[in-house]
Amino acid sequence: MNNNTSLIWNIVLSIAVAVLFFLHFSGGKSESVAAGSDGVVAGRRTVYVQVDSLLTNYDFFKDTKKALENKHFQLENELNTKGRSLQNEIAFFQQKAQTMTPDQARSTEAQLGKKQQDLVAYRDQAMAGLQQEEAGKNEELYKQIRSYIEKYNKDNKYEYVLGYSLGGGILFADKSLDVTQKVIEGLNKEYKGSDAGKAAADSTKK
Repeated sequence: MNNNTSLIWNIVLSIAVAVLFFLHFSGGKSESVAAGSDGVVAGRRTVYVQVDSLLTNYDFFKDTKKALENKHFQLENELNTKGRSLQNEIAFFQQKAQTMTPDQARSTEAQLGKKQQDLVAYRDQAMAGLQQEEAGKNEELYKQIRSYIEKYNKDNKYEYVLGYSLGGGILFADKSLDVTQKVIEGLNKEYKGSDAGKAAADSTKK
């Protein structure tokens, strides 16, 4: 995966952490609770999701990542092909320049310069289009995770769903509070039944 794609999905990871980290779903005023002698507030129902594991095993993330990497690869190949073609034209012009009249040389040089400018503009436009698509996928990922956790919490009534990741703000998490697998299974079930999930499954069969 190239540097651009790596950067985009690092941003996705940060977004997912932001979605999951300290989301409050109580929906109303919580009852007053007393703190124990160790400072821990009793009565709070809290669970956590391992963000790294969630993204690694969420089929929408995996399918989207693969599709974007393919588009980056195709664009890179296309730009390399166009670049080599232009380089060949420039080399040919350099070989024939001395046999041309000054007007012919200036005209050909201007045409090659225009082609070079057009190629740079095409590259910039194509990269901007990919970045815009990636930003849209990031937002879609954000919404899917948040929407599912809200639905998941309607039955469980947790007050906090935390996003746990190595090096994050949570230094310790009791494994008995880990609901990662349940969230992954629920997200993948919804994605599998969606149009996007069905399309991705069909494409892998071809």
